[in-house]
Amino acid sequence: MRLSTGSSLLERRRVLTLILLAALIWSLTSVDWGRGVFHPGGAGFAVQIFSSIFTPDLSSDFLKLALVASWKTISFAVAGITLAVVVGLPLGIVASGVLARSRTGRVVSVTGVRFVLGLLRSVHELVWAWMFVVAVGLSPIAGIFALAIPYAGILGRIYSDMIKDVPEEPLRALRATGASEFEVLVYGRLPMVLPDMLSYSFYRFECGIRSAAILSFIGIAGLGYQIQLSLDDLLYGQVWTLLFFLVGIITLVDLWSTLVRRSLTS
Repeated sequence: MRLSTGSSLLERRRVLTLILLAALIWSLTSVDWGRGVFHPGGAGFAVQIFSSIFTPDLSSDFLKLALVASWKTISFAVAGITLAVVVGLPLGIVASGVLARSRTGRVVSVTGVRFVLGLLRSVHELVWAWMFVVAVGLSPIAGIFALAIPYAGILGRIYSDMIKDVPEEPLRALRATGASEFEVLVYGRLPMVLPDMLSYSFYRFECGIRSAAILSFIGIAGLGYQIQLSLDDLLYGQVWTLLFFLVGIITLVDLWSTLVRRSLTS
């Protein structure tokens, strides 16, 4: 029995490998290599852009502008990810099926909510952004909702798996004391997965900052908006200054995530 199970898994891996290999070959053959990958003069522009990394714009006025743009980007990301957590956590709990009282209720709730989560995350934030711009115009609200909706779907999906995969042994002790499934969730499941949930939420916050920089054209003069202006004016030194600010923000968030995780596990 074990041999047959192992061989079936091996066959599945081989099939998946063949599919991925075929997809790679198909993608390579789909490129029109005869027309050239780079447009004429592209190499010269690339040299200009990447050589400017050594001469970033460090003037006081531009550093102040980059600092303000960074703050707006962070505020944008915090608002979007906070809303995503507020929506994604309860949906993730329901999608885990741990609170369902019957098998039928579990199947209905898990299937229905997971479909909703899949719908939310299947549409990219840029698409959501354009739809909200049409609905409410160029406004920070449009960007916040465009960021929150797909991230709520992603967070809810991961939260549901984390909550469902908690080891049952510690939970049996709680149930033996007469605890309800809701109490088991609050006092058992959530405390056990909290470090992992926070770690993944911080990772998504990093992703949210990058997305917020891209979406900053929606009524927010964030890092992405300033990068676009500098690129249009061929001011590549300013572009690298803004990119260094973005890298610095991501690094600080990563350090913050590490400190929070250590405080919870120590």
